[in-house]
Amino acid sequence: MLKTRSSSNILSHNLGELELRVLEVLWQRPHLDARQVREALDADCPKRRTPGLSTIQSTLERLYRKTYLDRIKQGPAFTYHASVSRGKLLGRMLGDVIQLLHDGRMETILSSFVQVAADLDEASLDDLEALIRRRKMQQQRLEDEQADSEQGERGHD
Repeated sequence: MLKTRSSSNILSHNLGELELRVLEVLWQRPHLDARQVREALDADCPKRRTPGLSTIQSTLERLYRKTYLDRIKQGPAFTYHASVSRGKLLGRMLGDVIQLLHDGRMETILSSFVQVAADLDEASLDDLEALIRRRKMQQQRLEDEQADSEQGERGHD
């Protein structure tokens, strides 16, 4: 059951190739101005044609308006840093894909994650298993703390 979305923007967090490259630079080296971002892009991929400074400035402005970047005025220019982590962005994008393609069954989503992890390598499957164990332990701790808190409140009544 495919859900329909605007044809102009299938995924709400859709980012272009240059936007992703700029985010990558700023995840590695925060607080750069447009010129420094351009230099970093050039250094990262010297064989690839680096966009002009005005294109970089436009890209930074677009990412700022999309709330992926924050900026600080430093003299005549702004310095930029990512306001969203790589993991948070990945989560948003995966959420969009899941919402778009979800067939109503949780098993479809979960088996897809397991399949992707298994396709990467055995260690990724182990990592997924460890993440699940940690999450279950965190959830259990929260439930225990909540129960303790409720018992403490009842003791004061």
